[in-house]
Formats: sequence, C-alpha cells, structure tokens
Amino acid sequence: MSKKVIFRGDDLGYSEGVNYGIHKAVSQGLIRSQGVMVNMPATQHGVTLVKDYDIAFSVHVNICNGRPLTDPALIPSLVTEDGFFKSSTTYRSSKEEFVVYEEVILEVEAQYLKFTELFGRKPDYFEGHAVASQNFFNALETIARKYDLKYSGLPKNFNQSLTIGTSRVRMTMASMLPDYDPFDMVKTVVEQMSEDIVELFVFHPGYLDWELLQTSSMTMIRPQEVAMLTGSKIKTFLDKKKVELIDYRDL
Repeated sequence: MSKKVIFRGDDLGYSEGVNYGIHKAVSQGLIRSQGVMVNMPATQHGVTLVKDYDIAFSVHVNICNGRPLTDPALIPSLVTEDGFFKSSTTYRSSKEEFVVYEEVILEVEAQYLKFTELFGRKPDYFEGHAVASQNFFNALETIARKYDLKYSGLPKNFNQSLTIGTSRVRMTMASMLPDYDPFDMVKTVVEQMSEDIVELFVFHPGYLDWELLQTSSMTMIRPQEVAMLTGSKIKTFLDKKKVELIDYRDL
C-alpha cells in the first residue's frame, strides 16, 4: 500500500477572483477535487473555467452566501428580509438551531439539481459549506441518500475519521488557525500518516477581488494556498515521501 491524500478545493463560484485562483490551482497545481457553489452570480464563470478538467466535482451546498435558488418565501428560516441567505456570522453567533429542516431540504435539493443542469451529470461527491447546523446536515444526508451520492460530511472532531465510499478518510482544514501555513500543515500530517487511511486536506484557493473582500473574512490565505498548491516545493515533498494524490472518485 502507499500513502494516499486528497487535495480538495472549495468555493468555486464565490467570485470571479476566487474562480481564477481555483483555475490556477487545478490547471497548474494539485487540486483534484473541487466543490461548486451553484447559487452565486459567478457560478457560470467558474464552471466554464474548470468544467473540462479531469477532476472530481461536488455540490458545495451553500446556505450562507448570496441568494437561494428556492423562493425565499418558502424558506424564511434561512433568509433575511431582502431575500439573501443569512450570513455565516449569524449562524455562528446563534445559540440555538434556527434552520427548519423542511425548508433547508428544499434548497439542498434545488442546489443538487442545479449542479446536474450545469454539468449534465451527477456530482462525484456531495458536501456542505461553512454552516454547523444539525438540520442542515440532516438535509444533506437525506438528499445524498435519495440520489445515491457520495456524501462527505464533517467529523465531530478532526481526530476522527469518516467513511466515504469504501475508504476511511481523515479531514484536515487548518486555515482558521493563527499563523496558518498550508505547506507546514501538509508536511506535519503526511509525516505522521499511516497507509490505512486517506488524508483529506481542504483548501480555499482564490485571488482577491472586491466581491470577496466585502463578504468574506477568509482573504489572504486564499492566494497563499494558490501559491503553495502550484509551487514546486509541495510537489517535491510529496514525491520524496512517495505519497499518491487521488480524488473522491477513487474512494
């Protein structure tokens, strides 16, 4: 057996700047699995940039940025008075569950169906963006079962593994930590990993533009990750450690 890793990119469609950074991380770098935010104004721009690359694509189901695909009147627990999704800050600051399952499942399914419209096929995997809501997680799992999708959920803590497809997978995402360095994160995990588990690294590559700067706290780490994912240092390191880069289709 060899050590196996997945380098996953999230947030295609967030903005044109993010899309351009993801395109570079795919075309010149190590991203082989990419999540798509299907409800955003820049979604079609991003899909056009990367759709034809031989990588795995998912619905990166989003209920905290932009407008929903569902009529806002049908999903009042998820939206503000002007019809936009409530922000991730609203979710994080709430001390109680306010997402209504019967509402969120409408939007989760709508985003799945939009992906099939954009790509002409089912996604290679299925997961959610940025929101820690049990009703949201339940809706994701329900739609994954309904359409027989490869669901990639979140572990209760990052020391636990997930079962995705037929593989045990451990997820690492450290971009929220102070003094984050994406290469150091990969290096630390790879040097300690075993061959019986796939290590999944979650990245948010992108370049900065006004849309992103207005709406996201995740800014400078995005171009930092593009630089790491497309540089020779990480490729040399993985080769030296005899690590195999796979994607969700291999699970």
